[in-house]
Amino acid sequence: MIRMLDKLLLFLYSLAIGVAAAIAFCAGVYWFPEEWLGNLVHNLYSGDMRWLQLTVVTVAAVVFLISLRFFYVSLRRSNASAPSIDQRTEFGDIRISLDTVENLALKAAARQRGVKDLKARIRIGESGIEVSLRAIADGESSIPTLTEDIQRAVKSHVEEITGIPVANVSVFVANIIQTANFKSRVE
Repeated sequence: MIRMLDKLLLFLYSLAIGVAAAIAFCAGVYWFPEEWLGNLVHNLYSGDMRWLQLTVVTVAAVVFLISLRFFYVSLRRSNASAPSIDQRTEFGDIRISLDTVENLALKAAARQRGVKDLKARIRIGESGIEVSLRAIADGESSIPTLTEDIQRAVKSHVEEITGIPVANVSVFVANIIQTANFKSRVE
């Protein structure tokens, strides 16, 4: 909720600063007649147009408050940390980041022969961790056998190291490695 409010405030702040910059630019290149600007300033200070004074004061106060909010947000320490899996043991709490689980899955999958260029994505499901791997195969091995070996290795390695059940390991073979066969030429 607060993030949405901050996005809305940022939008309004950007809009107000953009309008102010456009007005300043137009005044700087003499696009506004001098009489018009003089009358506007005179009406602002004379008190004849009370609505103009209230509008200017209100807009200035809102922009100033939004500026203070952004200043506070920029200096505040962020409590948001990397997404993690939290476990409670008899000795205390354990937090394992999803990046750690991702690296464990990549390490286990990279040990399999016939696979290159691995990428992983980790999600937390209701029954455990869900690992999605994207790989490029060498094209020399059986893809069903290779993917089953990767699934088995990733599941056992991640469960062994983290102690968290792995619900699913899906492997997407995106392509095979294109090897160039060069014939040597003897002259």
